Amino acid sequence: MLPSLPTLARHALDRGHTPAETYAILARRSGEPLPAARAVCLALDIPLAEATIRLNDCYDALLADPRPGTENDTGELLEALGVFDVPKALTATDLAVIDLFLAAIDAMGGIRAGHQHGLTRWFTTGNLTTAYLSLTAADPRPTTGDPATYWATLVTAGELLAAEPTPDPRIKPALIHCRSRAARP
Repeated sequence: MLPSLPTLARHALDRGHTPAETYAILARRSGEPLPAARAVCLALDIPLAEATIRLNDCYDALLADPRPGTENDTGELLEALGVFDVPKALTATDLAVIDLFLAAIDAMGGIRAGHQHGLTRWFTTGNLTTAYLSLTAADPRPTTGDPATYWATLVTAGELLAAEPTPDPRIKPALIHCRSRAARP
């Protein structure tokens, strides 16, 4: 009896393969891209309901009509799209910071799709420092944004991140930058 695909996926991940590589191994072995992708999600402890939503979102474009030899590329695309992102259990502070980030994004007056995608992935995985640094490096749009609200909101978010028990050392300089921008007339 052959092991199940999720068992094979766990084994590959335990041996150091990335989720994309694990998908490629399973898809080549089984010839079934959707079950292979689902198995990787399950091996990563992504709940089945969440995995189903993620896979439905990209099924037509990536999994419905597989071509032999494209398993590596498909795995990399699935990974880049966040299909294999493991959700982090967020604390009340994390959720408050994300709410502030969303308010800052509104005050930005428009955001590029790629930037929005990256932020969504960082929120899912709890990588709030990277999300903060990304937002502090951006500027609100001059015609549609609200710079005062944008920078003030990022100051508040930065203060919450800096108050964590072991804050990332990159938070402090970014917070100083935001305070400086918020102080401008």
